[in-house]
Amino acid sequence: MKTATNILTKIARGISFLIYYIKEMILANLLIARDILTPRPVLTPGILKLKLDCVSDHEILTFFNLLTMTPGSLSIDISDDKKYLYVHFWNVKDIPAMKEEIKKTLEKRVMEVYR
Repeated sequence: MKTATNILTKIARGISFLIYYIKEMILANLLIARDILTPRPVLTPGILKLKLDCVSDHEILTFFNLLTMTPGSLSIDISDDKKYLYVHFWNVKDIPAMKEEIKKTLEKRVMEVYR
C-alpha cells in the first residue's frame, strides 16, 4: 500500500510541477516580449554562478535543461565537482534575489519531483 501512495504522490508532484513550469514559461515569454518591444530597453545581461542543491545526475540534468528552455536564460556549464551551475541571463537586476528565487522555485520543485 505504501508503494501505491508513493507513486500517487510522485504523479501529483509531477503534474503540479508541469503546471508551475508552463505558467513560468508564459510569464518569461511575456517579459522577453516586453523587453524586445520597449523602444530603448535597459538590459543588464550577466552570468550567474548558482550553487546546486541538486545532487543526482537526473536532478542536475533536469534543472540544467529547464533553465535553458526558459526564455531569457541559457545554462552554460556545470563545474567539474557538480556543485555549481553557470547560467547566462538576459536581464539581471538583483543578483542575490535572482539566485534566491531560482533556488526556492525551480530547483526546489525539480528536487521534489525526484525525491
